[in-house]
Amino acid sequence: MNFAGLSVWGDSIAKGVVFDEERGRYAVCRDNCLSKLSRDAGVRVENHSVMGQTSEKGLERMVPEALTAGEIAVIEYGGNDCDLDWKAVSEHPEQMQYGRVPVERFVENLTEMVRRARAAQMLPVLVTPPPLIAQRYFDWVSRGLNRENILKYLGDVEHIFRWQANYADHVRALAEKLGVRLVDIRSRMLESGCLGELMCVDGIHPNARGHELIYEAVAPLVV
Repeated sequence: MNFAGLSVWGDSIAKGVVFDEERGRYAVCRDNCLSKLSRDAGVRVENHSVMGQTSEKGLERMVPEALTAGEIAVIEYGGNDCDLDWKAVSEHPEQMQYGRVPVERFVENLTEMVRRARAAQMLPVLVTPPPLIAQRYFDWVSRGLNRENILKYLGDVEHIFRWQANYADHVRALAEKLGVRLVDIRSRMLESGCLGELMCVDGIHPNARGHELIYEAVAPLVV
């Protein structure tokens, strides 16, 4: 079956955001995955992704008038959903954190997004969040906060990696349960053997090289 294009729902990863170290700020990478699909492969891309967005907010924006029959609906969330309130962790390490969107609600949101896409006669595709580099991310989010308290809460720095991995595992399981195609960029990046070279200094956003790998993973959907 031929599809008219991609309609993408996601966060800063799908938006193509990287951390520009020279300018000291976040910016959209010119050669991000979706720009390459549009520019180099001639694929029509409607990108609804927003930096910082969770599945909760994405679901709110996935309204009928934003859906187009005959397109592929790419759904990529998890990185912000699983993120913790680091200021709260720093101040109250004894209190349990459940993420911005608890994993059970995260799964419910993705399930509803898949349902809406199918109802609109679109082909839904789920995407796992890319892996983070725990030490880099810990150093990044703990700036100006009580690092000792954050580490007390975590137990060890790699807890951040395992916490995020749980959300990715749920994406994989949901894709299998719903019979949805999965683009597992997380596994591809981990299996590359060079994760450190694929990620920005913040430890969570893929850099330009990382987006090249994501492009290679996503391109078979339409190219």
